[in-house]
Amino acid sequence: MAINRINASAVIPAPADRVYGIIADYRDGHPHILPKPYFLSLEVVEGGVGAGTVVAFSMRLMGRVQHFRATVSEPEPGRVLVETNDSGAVTSFVVDPRPGNQCQVTIVTETDVRDGIAGKIAGWLTNRLLHPIYVKELAQLAAFAQVSPEK
Repeated sequence: MAINRINASAVIPAPADRVYGIIADYRDGHPHILPKPYFLSLEVVEGGVGAGTVVAFSMRLMGRVQHFRATVSEPEPGRVLVETNDSGAVTSFVVDPRPGNQCQVTIVTETDVRDGIAGKIAGWLTNRLLHPIYVKELAQLAAFAQVSPEK
């Protein structure tokens, strides 16, 4: 098996702690950054903020609705949040402070793909599908960070 890696990054004009707080809050923050029509639902099953949170979500991908369940961990609380879903995909949100009350956010998903040409095609298709979704998610995060009240 090979690993396929999809990522997108953006500078967000808000403090890193505020942005990380939005990402980690699956009840009141994270739902606001999920772009439609791709994300159809997000339900908190356990917890709600940060490590130990379990979520169920549905996405429309390539014309099909797919359902996932993910567990959240925080290998570096305040900087790195990781969602590991039941299909084996691992998505990380990395928030790095930048000068001027800004931060850089990078979303990275790693998935297993088959070796050989079939895996290369699957990886290419996944990248073409998810990268634009992540770009929209980062734009929504930037917009929401500007209007959400500080916690």
